[in-house]
Amino acid sequence: MQAPPAITRPATRATAISAPLPPIAFPEELPVSARRDEIARAIEANPVVIVCGETGSGKTTQLPKICLALGRGRDKLIGHTQPRRIAASSVARRIAQELNTPLGEVVGYKVRFTDHTRPGAAIKLMTDGILLAETQSDPLLAAYDTIIVDEAHERSLNIDFLLGYLKQLLPRRPDLKVIITSATIDAERFAAHFGTAGKPAPVINVSGRLYPVEIRYRPVKDEDDADDRTLMDAIVDAVDECALAGPGDVLVFLPGEREIREAAEALRKHRFGAAGPSPAAGPGTEILPLYARLSAEEQERVFKPAGARRIVLATNVAETSLTVPGIRYVVDTGLARVKRYSYRNKVEQLQVEPISQAAANQRAGRCGRVAAGVCIRLYDEADFAKRPKFTDPEILRSSLAAVILRMKSLGLGDVRAFPFVEPPPARAIADGYDLLAELNAVDEDNELTPIGRELARLPVDPRIGRMLLAARDHHALTEVLIIAAALSVQDPRERPLEAQAAADQAHRKFADEKSDFLSFVKLWNFVAERFEHKKSNRKLTDELKSNFLSPRRVREWREVHSQLAAIAGEMGWRGNSTPATFEQVHLSLLAGLLGNVGFKTLDADYREPPYVGARGIKFFPHPGSALAKKAGKWIVAAELVETTRLFARCLARIEPEWLEQVGAHLVKRHYFEPHWEKRAGHVAAFERATLHGLVLHARRPVAYSRFDPKLCREIFIREALVRGELPDEIARRAPFFAHNRKLAAEIEALEHKSRRPDVLVDEDLVHAFYDALIPPQVCDARGFEAWRREAEKATPRLLFLEREQLM
Repeated sequence: MQAPPAITRPATRATAISAPLPPIAFPEELPVSARRDEIARAIEANPVVIVCGETGSGKTTQLPKICLALGRGRDKLIGHTQPRRIAASSVARRIAQELNTPLGEVVGYKVRFTDHTRPGAAIKLMTDGILLAETQSDPLLAAYDTIIVDEAHERSLNIDFLLGYLKQLLPRRPDLKVIITSATIDAERFAAHFGTAGKPAPVINVSGRLYPVEIRYRPVKDEDDADDRTLMDAIVDAVDECALAGPGDVLVFLPGEREIREAAEALRKHRFGAAGPSPAAGPGTEILPLYARLSAEEQERVFKPAGARRIVLATNVAETSLTVPGIRYVVDTGLARVKRYSYRNKVEQLQVEPISQAAANQRAGRCGRVAAGVCIRLYDEADFAKRPKFTDPEILRSSLAAVILRMKSLGLGDVRAFPFVEPPPARAIADGYDLLAELNAVDEDNELTPIGRELARLPVDPRIGRMLLAARDHHALTEVLIIAAALSVQDPRERPLEAQAAADQAHRKFADEKSDFLSFVKLWNFVAERFEHKKSNRKLTDELKSNFLSPRRVREWREVHSQLAAIAGEMGWRGNSTPATFEQVHLSLLAGLLGNVGFKTLDADYREPPYVGARGIKFFPHPGSALAKKAGKWIVAAELVETTRLFARCLARIEPEWLEQVGAHLVKRHYFEPHWEKRAGHVAAFERATLHGLVLHARRPVAYSRFDPKLCREIFIREALVRGELPDEIARRAPFFAHNRKLAAEIEALEHKSRRPDVLVDEDLVHAFYDALIPPQVCDARGFEAWRREAEKATPRLLFLEREQLM
């Protein structure tokens, strides 16, 4: 099939870019190239097209070029979203390379901290989060004539929100073309979602793998095995099987970093174990880990094929976003560590779970890119058949607070009515509103409060945004910007398995005995000084590494800090000129973390969690915290995460009075035992205050008149006036009081003499006498005295009782 002729840029764009577009060629070896005419016709004829293509089909790089060949991307941009930053930049480079143009000129990309798109570019790669952020300033997405949403099968919150937003937008933008692409998309669901007039959107299926992949099932527990075979044994055996099958690199999928370390150890021991070298122990065989927290240099090693066989041990980051070159074999444990939000405990739980069929097929597809491949699954075929077809969308396992906040700020109406591909469960929506209520961002009617409107303007996590707003008010912005940036990225401190003690020693100088949050400030100052006096980038990197700090994560921390500081600057906020106090900093942090406070239970068994938190949950301080053994009675944590136990990470000591101040909108107060206090001259009661079920104080004395003035008036008349418990200094100045008490005493003496108990009138009649004279608003000694002075000017004997009234 011939490539279409070169497309020259029309006059309307010539001023932006003088060079015409180069010829657009489509690599014939990619399956999508054979279907490009069909795809082009579908795009021209429909507002939405769904392209289903497996890994390796070429859909990600060729679809934007098909749109370009159709004449799109001339007056407006072709927007192309990716779930991850690394994918957005690498895809942009690849397409620019295929078009023989410099990056940024025709094809650019924009990610969290970088914009490589020149004015007049035709194709813009970006993360889905970037496009969502742009809806704030450009609600009609008027800058684009085409939107390609790639990797939609990942069903992240951002992707689901974007798909719902586009569905609402299309009727107002009839010129806009939307292309949804994925490796293993639930095509029917998406086709129905974007259907019009009862007709689903068209779906085009493109074959994916360039080479066949043989699937072999090797379950960890085989019925014929007499001994207890572990997952690590199964991995070792599978890698040996791959080695015997022929040359080529092996990609092993594991659920997390800990399992990667264990597998690396098992493979190293096995290669030259007691039974002699294993088949996998060829000369120079490399074992390489691959996970998101790895340093850039270590990740880079995976993408540079070496001469010897490589065994790459990876988490699910290698499923879609990153293509590891040279892979001929895949070993799939069938497991992944999945983040789930517990609506009951309000915590994120990292759980190891079986992956879906779609994810398993995605993993298998990784070994059919360079030659015929073999995928060994460490579970049986029946297990595979029972698994869910697709991974649960993130929206079904997340807190919806940020989504609700963004929807309200964009005026998209009720979250329950928003056209999500799969509507979130009612409890998830309720939980999102609960978090926003905790942050004081919505009122009782779930409408935005002034704080909520301010939060919606901040393009950050709602918790982080709430901390920044509080820091502005508490004059702690300088410190909280540093801490908030640290909480938004992975911890820059590294603790390698082989040097844990050395790392702990190096990090000790940053520790703060009362707050892990303040250790970030100490660390920041240390790093800032090194950056200021650096002799070269190499020396700086070496110094950071010698202190067990990740240069990549330190840079990311600094970038997030710059972004947050820029947002604060745009809002007109100023940093504090003098250092904030411990209280100012932690009052600010508490505003975003009220659900993460804990109280130490003195009677806890040493095996039981020592802290009770919001809504009765119990947790342990994380052993990595400087406060782990001496955290104090009240603490706040940056996060609660459940792994083997429920742990609170990044801790600080706090005072319960701060919780009353910051959480005033959430504190529940109960008043009991109202009683007269002669000395104070008012009715007092006891207050019990709780926050999320935690008792802040159980029996605090309070003046009761502001809660129930009517009852206080009753008690005041009965106790102070009828029973004579008026404060002495007021009684001395009130002639009526001495007169009435003397009169009552005389009649009482007469009662004793005459032995007639009916002589003295009962208290109710005396109460009625005062009640008829004293105004309704008087309910304590002070108010009574002020009224009495004025009233007696006109009627001096107003409150004097007569003998007849008592007999």
